[in-house]
Amino acid sequence: MRKKVVAGNGKCNTTLQEGIELAQTVNQLVTEKGDKNITVVLCTPFTHLTKVVELVDGNRIGVGAQNCAAEAKGAFTGEVSAAMVKSTGAGYVILGHSERREYYGETSEILNKKVALTLANGLTPIYCCGEALETRQAEKQNEWVKRQLDETIFQLPVEEVSKIIIAYEPIWAIGTGVTASTEQAQEMLAYIRGLIADKFGKEVADKTSILYGGSCNAKNAPELFAQPDIDGGLIGGASLKGEDFLGIINAY
Repeated sequence: MRKKVVAGNGKCNTTLQEGIELAQTVNQLVTEKGDKNITVVLCTPFTHLTKVVELVDGNRIGVGAQNCAAEAKGAFTGEVSAAMVKSTGAGYVILGHSERREYYGETSEILNKKVALTLANGLTPIYCCGEALETRQAEKQNEWVKRQLDETIFQLPVEEVSKIIIAYEPIWAIGTGVTASTEQAQEMLAYIRGLIADKFGKEVADKTSILYGGSCNAKNAPELFAQPDIDGGLIGGASLKGEDFLGIINAY
């Protein structure tokens, strides 16, 4: 049975002090009231990782980074390697987020390096894919997402693919307040699971957690999470408020 996952993506928000306070709040809420069957992950800014790892109950909450370098080490000023992330005690890394692709020019070639380094360091990638509004309007979202996967994680051997969490994020629904309809979300996640089955077999597809990301909140999460192929969410803004985040965690 595949894992149900709710991962918070804090993005470029919160100072260290604010991040500590948020982590403490989430930790208390999750340990006291959270659904024990849900894997909860807090993906914080790099500056917060070590402290947040120390603060949370590791049996209930995982900690992740929002990115890592495409190189193992060296003269790459400002970069944070997968090994550095691992050394903090974190266990997850978000890779391929649309904001990284759009604002920082991350290509499939770059992402392949990042995925390989993440896996080599025993970290779990939360690998993002998804289309922009014009692609959706042109009804080319399936071929777009398929290409994103074909060029990256579908290049991996089956034993590596099975270690990855996939997050589908319709770019047109990130931070806009617009959510893909339940039917749109389920249709795409079922399509992605079908692609995995075609490439790696039904057993791998059935074990792969696929998340929905795109203005998911406590109000719409129950309907989204009730769908057979939606295994949780990659949550942005709603993860910055403890009670809101708990509402999503308990939406199953």
